[in-house]
Amino acid sequence: MDASIIILNYNTCRLTVDCLQSVYDSETQYTYEIIVIDNHSSDGSVEVIRERFPQVKLIANQENTGFARANNQGMEIASGRYVLLLNSDTVVQRNTLETMISLMDRRPELGASGCKVILPDGSLDKACKRGFPTPAASFYYAFGFSRMFPDNPRFNGYQLGYLDPDKEYEVDCLVGAFMLVRRETIEQIGGLDETFFMYGEDLDWCYRIKEAGWKIYYYPKAFIVHLKGGSARRRPLKIIYEFHRAMIVFHRKHYSKQYSFLVNGAVYVGVGVKLAAVLLRNALTPGRRKQVPVPSLTAAGEAGARSESNAEVRL
Repeated sequence: MDASIIILNYNTCRLTVDCLQSVYDSETQYTYEIIVIDNHSSDGSVEVIRERFPQVKLIANQENTGFARANNQGMEIASGRYVLLLNSDTVVQRNTLETMISLMDRRPELGASGCKVILPDGSLDKACKRGFPTPAASFYYAFGFSRMFPDNPRFNGYQLGYLDPDKEYEVDCLVGAFMLVRRETIEQIGGLDETFFMYGEDLDWCYRIKEAGWKIYYYPKAFIVHLKGGSARRRPLKIIYEFHRAMIVFHRKHYSKQYSFLVNGAVYVGVGVKLAAVLLRNALTPGRRKQVPVPSLTAAGEAGARSESNAEVRL
């Protein structure tokens, strides 16, 4: 088996079905298996997936175990030379698997690779190529310096906005929506850190991959469409909490020993202030909005090659 594709589903039945169909529509010489982990959905996902795609290996959890644990469950039964983490709200293009697996076969020094990720409006999902969130990079990003000086590497250490999204290069980290990882790399560093519930685990994994001596590569000659955003403006408190908790967990794990207590204290206070601001904004935001129609994949791809507008990204 060349690739094991792991998809986590949690009450995203329609999106997951569309994602699965896009994978099965792929044109590739490589063999693959699809493993779906359902985190105790209540929308009938398990029954629909079993009926529509009986060839899928389906794990139906009896509780929501979180992103990291669920993907680790998939890795435990995966048999591919590569493991692909793929979000359920993505649409894979016909040549994506062929292009990305071929890249990994040609470049044995790569521990992980990611393709270009396009949002429904045609803009780039900036999370698909990032630097590590050092205290300085996080500060410049959180307080808007990266937006004010988009072409300055000093102020864009996190989103790497000064790098051309249509060129390939090594990066620090990719996004868990599409991350192709070599089996030997996983055997060396282990799976996702389950301390992270639903944010930050992709950053942590990439940090450990590079720490072990592997390279991480951004490759825009293939792309996927990421239908992120959903239909609600107001985010659940659980999501807001886990997003900010992940910042603290990542800093404590990888950076706290490198910095003084003053810097560490400033980081923790900064996260707290940001959390309070988000909670306030969330409380004042209308609860729902109309679903934004998704454009055709061709239109999204063409627009993505031309446009790089601001987008909210996962940590």
